[in-house]
Amino acid sequence: MRRDIAFNAEGTTLRGWLYLPDNAGQHPTIVMAHGFTGVKEQYLDRYAEVFAAAGLAALVFDNRGFGASGGEPRQETDPFQQVRDYRHAITYARTLPELDENRVGAWGTSYSGGHVLMLGAIDRRVRCVVSQVPLISGPIGASRRARADLLPALLARFDADRDARFAGHPSAVIPVVAEDAAAACAMPGTEPWAFFSATQERAPAWRNEVTLRSAEMLREYEPGTWITRISPTPLLMIVATHDTLTPTDLALDAYNRALEPKSLVLIQGGHFEPYTGAGFQESSAVARDWFARHLL
Repeated sequence: MRRDIAFNAEGTTLRGWLYLPDNAGQHPTIVMAHGFTGVKEQYLDRYAEVFAAAGLAALVFDNRGFGASGGEPRQETDPFQQVRDYRHAITYARTLPELDENRVGAWGTSYSGGHVLMLGAIDRRVRCVVSQVPLISGPIGASRRARADLLPALLARFDADRDARFAGHPSAVIPVVAEDAAAACAMPGTEPWAFFSATQERAPAWRNEVTLRSAEMLREYEPGTWITRISPTPLLMIVATHDTLTPTDLALDAYNRALEPKSLVLIQGGHFEPYTGAGFQESSAVARDWFARHLL
């Protein structure tokens, strides 16, 4: 069973879905949000359905400024604010009579895969974590995706945008993805373009734009530094073997630094492999089993 939800995140209304298992009683809950610019219709409903079928409630919400959620400016990804919103979602979940306030797990993917690493380290209400194809280091990942000779121009754009905002103008916006591999965008490459293009019909709320300030904040974000502090909360990391967007080697290095209890699952393919086809079957099943093991 799925119903629409809305909750107050210190003045901003966040909206999403609550999936409940068919059986009665207080259920353990998985709190979920999407990655960089993603909205809940981009396959999070499929994960939530798998969890609910296993007896786990799932609270899925759009990040502020995206999709059905409120918040200004629109189309801006502030990673630290998004971590705080995960915490607001947990607080809200603990007020619902159908949910068990003492059995809450966190699931994140890509950008939010990094968020749940930080969340698991700082919020002990979280009883277990699943981090899928996670961002580990914003600056290192960004430096690998951008040509070194173009970096001075990018930094100059950041400075100019900051000057413009100081003068009272809104942040500039850039495309999230672009069909032309040489075009400037937040997530260059054929894989991001193919993924977001393929989800346009099922996720009409998604917009191919993000503030330039979001790209600057991405380069400031280092969620991998929190990974040694997640223990003793159980951590599952799902890593794609050929991930160039959130590089595989950075994720594996972070996993090696994490303390027990932990588990690692490698999925063959690139960054978007876990969302569809056989990759989805595997990623959803191992996440479901991890949550069931630690929450049911």
